[in-house]
Amino acid sequence: MKDDAEPVILDDPGRLKALSHPLRRRILHRLRAHGPATSTTIGEVLGANTGTTSYHLRQLEKYGFIEEIAERSAGRERWWRSAQGPRDLRTPPAEALSPEDRPLLAELLRLGHAEDMELLGRLPESYARDRAWAMLSRGFTHMTEEGLAEFFEAYIRLLRQHGHSREDAPPGARPVNIRLFTLPADED
Repeated sequence: MKDDAEPVILDDPGRLKALSHPLRRRILHRLRAHGPATSTTIGEVLGANTGTTSYHLRQLEKYGFIEEIAERSAGRERWWRSAQGPRDLRTPPAEALSPEDRPLLAELLRLGHAEDMELLGRLPESYARDRAWAMLSRGFTHMTEEGLAEFFEAYIRLLRQHGHSREDAPPGARPVNIRLFTLPADED
């Protein structure tokens, strides 16, 4: 992940829609975490039929989130992998979208929140079972808006510096879920 690519702002309604479907998000996560697969193998793991997974794979491909591995595909069996390139995907502010596209952003944020809550629910068990891989930190500080923006960009640089794509990961590397969110503390 050591690229200097600019962040990708998800301000295209098609890309927002592609990521606003629960099965597509599960497919994308599966490919990122476990590597290349066919629609059949993904369907088996995720409990969906091949026709459904094929459709959703094509939608993810259409918007550049995954790609076919042509040299591995043969006949009707198509192999897919997570697209190479930047992984710094950011949502736009709602006002940057047309009023009719704002529900797509709201759904994307809702799905992300549900995924984050599911991960958070698994934290105590993961922490007890595999302390070397389940880490946590809680913080509180005072920052300016500019300081918070600088902190966020430094965090992204750290992810790029220490992270690897699945393809260039060294031996012993595992897929890791990492989340950063900030909330104002004076609104409660």
